[in-house]
Amino acid sequence: MTILLLGSGGREHALAWKMIQSLHCSKLYVAPGNAGTDTIATNVDLNPNDFDRLKSFCIENQVDMVVVGPEDPLVNGIYDYFKQDLELKNIPVIGPSQEGAQLEGSKEYAKQFLVRHNIPTARYASFTPETVEQGCTFLQTLEPPYVLKADGLAAGKGVLILSDLEEAKNELRQMLVHAKFGAASAKVVIEEFLSGIELSCFVLTDGKSYKILPTAKDYKRIGEGDTGLNTGGMGAVSPVPFADAAFMEKVENRIVKPTIAGLQSENIEYKGFVFIGLIKVGDDPYVIEYNVRMGDPETEVVMPRLQSDLVALFQAVASEKLEAFNLEIDPRSATTIMVVSGGYPEDYEKGKVISGLDKVENSIIFHAGTKTEAGQVVSNGGRVLAVTSYGATYQEAIKKSYQNIDQLHFDKMYFRKDIGFDLF
Repeated sequence: MTILLLGSGGREHALAWKMIQSLHCSKLYVAPGNAGTDTIATNVDLNPNDFDRLKSFCIENQVDMVVVGPEDPLVNGIYDYFKQDLELKNIPVIGPSQEGAQLEGSKEYAKQFLVRHNIPTARYASFTPETVEQGCTFLQTLEPPYVLKADGLAAGKGVLILSDLEEAKNELRQMLVHAKFGAASAKVVIEEFLSGIELSCFVLTDGKSYKILPTAKDYKRIGEGDTGLNTGGMGAVSPVPFADAAFMEKVENRIVKPTIAGLQSENIEYKGFVFIGLIKVGDDPYVIEYNVRMGDPETEVVMPRLQSDLVALFQAVASEKLEAFNLEIDPRSATTIMVVSGGYPEDYEKGKVISGLDKVENSIIFHAGTKTEAGQVVSNGGRVLAVTSYGATYQEAIKKSYQNIDQLHFDKMYFRKDIGFDLF
C-alpha cells in the first residue's frame, strides 16, 4: 500500500524506519520529512496543516493511508476533514478526531475528562485574563512548587514549575495578560504539584480495544541533573525500570481502561495513539497530561522495540480489529540521546554541516532537525539528531549511544551527558 506520513522530526524518521520494514508498505511519502527520511522514503514539500493540498496529493498519488506524526494537524481536524470528504473518506487516517485531539489541544478539556471518568490526577483550576487575580489567590491555597500550564499547544514548552509564590503569580500574569506563550496561554491551568518520578505510557486504540506499547521515560530539561529550561526532550529510555508488572497493572486498570471506556461512552472517535504522561507517587500512578500522538524522543526508543509489523498494526486500527492483533516486543532495552544545536531551546543557528554520520556503528541515527544542502547534511532545528542503541540493559544501551555521539560533529553541538543516570 501507499502511505503518507506527516511530520518532519525524529518521531517521523523513527515511524518511517519502522514502516518501510513492512511487506505491506510498497511506497512511503513523508511530508515534509528531513534528511533522514529522504534516505529511506520520498519527501514531499507539503505542509501537514494544508489539508486541501494534502487532498490533491493523496488523490493524485493513490494514497491508501495517512499516518499523522505531530499534534497540530490532529487538533486542526485532519481526521474529520478526510472522513467528511467524499473523495477521501475511504483513506484511513491514523489519529483521533478533532474532538479526541482536544485531550492534547486543551489542558482544561483533558482535566475535565480525567475528573469525569475518575482517573487519578492532580487537583487543579483554570483561569483567563479576566480571572488572573483569582488565579493568584488560588496559588496561595497550594503548597510549593507551583505548576502553571498553558491551556493550548506550546510545543512542549508551556509548563512552568516554580518554587516561589510571588514568582508564580508574576508568571501567571505574564502568561495570561502579556501572552507569554501567545494564544496557547489565553487560558492557564494551575495544578497541585505531585512529587514522584515521571514516565510515559503509550497506547494504540481503534476506538474499542487497545494495545499498550513499551513504556519510556524522557528527559525534558536542557541541563544535566534535570536543570535549566524545558525542551522538546533531550533523551529517552525504554523500558522504564521502575514500571514493574504490579505498577503497570494499576496503570491499565485505573487509567488506560477508563480512558478508552471514556472515549467510547462520550462517542469520541479515536483511532490512533494515546500518550499518557504519568507520575509515580509512592506506588500509585497519576495522569499529568494526555498527548494524542507518539512522543518525541520516546518514539525513537519505542519503535525499535516493536517487533510487530507497524503497518499491519495500523491496518488493524483502521479496520477496528486491534483486539485480535498479537503485539510482539523486543525484550532488550533501548535508549536515545538527543544531539541539539548550541543555544537551544532559546536562540540557535541552523545550517551547520554535520560530519561523522558514516562512522556510527551499532546505533541507529534518527534525524530530527536536518536537511540536505548541496549534497551535505546540515542542521535545521533545535534538536538535530537522536542516537538510539539497544542493550541487554539500559546502561549498556546508553554507553553505546554515547560512544557513537563521539563520532559526530557540527559547530556548537550539545548533548546531555547524564541521560538515564537517575535510574542507576
